[in-house]
Amino acid sequence: MSELLSPAEVQGAAEKVAQLQKGLNQVLLDQTQVVEQVAAAVLARGHVLLEGLPGLGKTELCKALARLLGLPFRRIQFTPDLLPGDITGTYVLEGEGRRDFTFREGPLFANVVLADEINRSSPKTQAALLEAMQERSVTVLGQTRPLPEPFFVLATQNPIELEGTYPLPEAQLDRFLFRVQVPPVGAKTLTTLLTTRVRGTPPVLPPATDAEGLASLFAAVDRVHLPVPVADFIGRLVEASDPRSPGAPESVRRFVRYGASPRAALALASAGRALALMRGKPNVGFDEVVAAAPAVLNHRLVLAYEASLEKVGAMDVVRALLQAVPEVPRA
Repeated sequence: MSELLSPAEVQGAAEKVAQLQKGLNQVLLDQTQVVEQVAAAVLARGHVLLEGLPGLGKTELCKALARLLGLPFRRIQFTPDLLPGDITGTYVLEGEGRRDFTFREGPLFANVVLADEINRSSPKTQAALLEAMQERSVTVLGQTRPLPEPFFVLATQNPIELEGTYPLPEAQLDRFLFRVQVPPVGAKTLTTLLTTRVRGTPPVLPPATDAEGLASLFAAVDRVHLPVPVADFIGRLVEASDPRSPGAPESVRRFVRYGASPRAALALASAGRALALMRGKPNVGFDEVVAAAPAVLNHRLVLAYEASLEKVGAMDVVRALLQAVPEVPRA
């Protein structure tokens, strides 16, 4: 068991993350919850799927994240004709006389990668990204090459444009730590945007940390304590998401076809540790699990046909699940 964090260590880490959040909030106006979830995903070393209408600042958020972390950034525009080699890299013939094949790295060889409109690429290209996300490596012509550390994929997709798209399979969705809904902004936010930014260009911010500082944050997150009662709550929550479970609530039995996998429990624990550190706590509480659950579970539940008939979404089921599963088991 790792040594518990001291109050000074917790405070120092929380201040570093607060600086990161402050910078992101300056780029993405009045989206505090989205910024908190992205920052938590970074601390948990997870990938994020950002879902929302065009023009809400998803791309600018990803670019700002890379700048604030002081990490190399690459953007990949996914299209139906995009090939796996276009993102992983490929071998090219170089030299004079005796010519040799040399590997040219693709855009995945960066610390922060924006996969823009990920559902517009073919399943074959999506599968290449899947290996990179899970294994943090790519395989080209039988040779596996590690990707830089740390490695984050932030993917975007437009929920209303379905023509010419390839829906992400459940196996790939499960690799994202969070699926974050980016809501529209109000008139007050638009007024601020129009009066403070020429042509909508966000401010250029100095880095909030560096590679060494980020590594120390990762180490601090790993040392955040997960109490047994909280771990038990996570286990019961994931178990209850399965309609075959005796403890599944009525909404799960009616509207869910397949529940969350053990990877969801690991994701809840990782996200809970990250949120606890961000809130200046040395251990995970029930509040952190409840806060992380919607973004962790909403893309891991496979809904039944009855859900579409009654216009019940995954978020509705997750909310009902949180209400039905008690934090402490009933006697």
